[in-house]
Amino acid sequence: MPRLSEVIAALDALWPPERAEQWDAVGTVCGDLDAEVSRVLIAVDPVQQIADEAIKLGAQLIVTHHPLYLRGTTTVAASHFKGRVVHTLIKHDIALHVAHTNADTADPGVSDALAGALDLRVTGPLVPETGLGRICELDHPETLREFAARAAKRLPPTAQGIRMAGDPDAVVRTVAVSGGSGDGLFDVVRAAGVDAFLTADLRHHPASEATQHSPLGLVDAAHWATEWPWCEQAAAQLDEISDRHGWGLRVHVSRTVTDPWSSHHSSSGAPN
Repeated sequence: MPRLSEVIAALDALWPPERAEQWDAVGTVCGDLDAEVSRVLIAVDPVQQIADEAIKLGAQLIVTHHPLYLRGTTTVAASHFKGRVVHTLIKHDIALHVAHTNADTADPGVSDALAGALDLRVTGPLVPETGLGRICELDHPETLREFAARAAKRLPPTAQGIRMAGDPDAVVRTVAVSGGSGDGLFDVVRAAGVDAFLTADLRHHPASEATQHSPLGLVDAAHWATEWPWCEQAAAQLDEISDRHGWGLRVHVSRTVTDPWSSHHSSSGAPN
């Protein structure tokens, strides 16, 4: 079995930490680098449900996309939910490693996995300078309504589902995709000349302005749903590394839905 330091070195080769944004918090959060690793769990969020799942699996390492402490902290007291995660992991000898914006800009990265989940053909990066996002082609033209339905069918289900803005009957041949929050990318998406943009966390005003600017179709999915396909891609990459080195790692993808929204809702009534 490999040591944690060997597995981390392999992960850093896949998603170099120097490619992360300056504000990001990537890398190893906790873990003994000399400890042996035989089982790995890959997930989007480093929350208590994932820590509990790792314990049940007997995993020695969790790899997540989202950081546990993005803005730093002065305490890991178990009275706070993040501190409780840290206590749980250390108590059970489980390491935590994060690949966030360095996985977004990797090749292949988060947006490649998103494109693959929808059977889109990647033709290049959306932002060539950083490698963020992907420009894709559909295997055959379809309406924006049909493309939104494709996303709803191929991405994991969430309470939000899929929202669409634009002419439902507009023909879609090319698409920009960006896993996670993407409404800061509208300028480069319009410059790319694509027919539609699939991302997450689209806010009211940027989305409204985007639809007024151009006939660009918008498909808005849940943040978690657009990034979960990366977990399967990452697992396949780590499996290949394990096979090459003869490590015999068992790599698992968490199917626990950690999207924060539930399906319960109530009517807010008609606008005044």
